[in-house]
Amino acid sequence: MPYRICKAFEVESGHQLAKHPDACRFPHGHTRRVEIIVEADSLNARDMVTDFKVVKAAAKEAIDAYDHALCVNTDDPMHATLKQAYGERIISFEKQDPTTEVITKLIFDVVSARLAELTAKPLLGHPAPQGVRVRRVRIYETSSCWAEYEA
Repeated sequence: MPYRICKAFEVESGHQLAKHPDACRFPHGHTRRVEIIVEADSLNARDMVTDFKVVKAAAKEAIDAYDHALCVNTDDPMHATLKQAYGERIISFEKQDPTTEVITKLIFDVVSARLAELTAKPLLGHPAPQGVRVRRVRIYETSSCWAEYEA
């Protein structure tokens, strides 16, 4: 059985769900809790899966991108207007609603790719062992609702 660690982050982000029949079709925000679970079959020379700093570094780009951003389906009638007004703070989802499920998978993919890079070229003083990988990403949309994506 592999060893696992979890690093959690909080991010303020919004979305609007063009396909939703009710109030969620309007812009609204969440304080999202993002949990990234990383695993390895063995521990590194420091008896760790990897240092939590490595997980933080692997997740930084993804977490920062969503912080104070609004996620919008490109099919939403307001997408172009919002993108023009707010630029990089609008995250476009090509013909797809930015549900928490969709965002969870995207963060899983970004963090997995970055973790692989950090395994190949470790952070100074913080080696990640070969075989360290993202096992699961879970995002709480509210304190009682979450979505997750697992390898």
